[in-house]
Amino acid sequence: MQTNDMPHKTIHQGRNVKRFREMLGIKQEALAFELGDEWSQKKVSLLESKETIDRALLQQLSGALKIPVEAFENFDEEQAVNIIANTFHDGSIANASTENLHCTFNPLDKVVELYERMLKERDEMIAELKKLIDLK
Repeated sequence: MQTNDMPHKTIHQGRNVKRFREMLGIKQEALAFELGDEWSQKKVSLLESKETIDRALLQQLSGALKIPVEAFENFDEEQAVNIIANTFHDGSIANASTENLHCTFNPLDKVVELYERMLKERDEMIAELKKLIDLK
């Protein structure tokens, strides 16, 4: 039984694959190459249009993009934007008084850490692809 009046929103897994792929700066062709011989840019494009993706394929994508399967299954951009919009306004953080706010880390540092890790992984993937190209 649903406790609120809002309908259950389905997460579009294919769109999430596309978002994370683009955030990593990986082209569809490169992802297709990483997924194997039976993949092409067109097949990746079709995959990204699917609302739901088989769990085994999500695990394969997880390995290729180095993103947890749960990110593809649960990330809701609209909800994330709403949380940010409703949390940060008029200089307040979720209407919390500063005396009750005991943050042990800077959230922006975590975002920068994640971004730097994603860039490093992208660079490693590019180096690996260059090695593969040189072998051919």
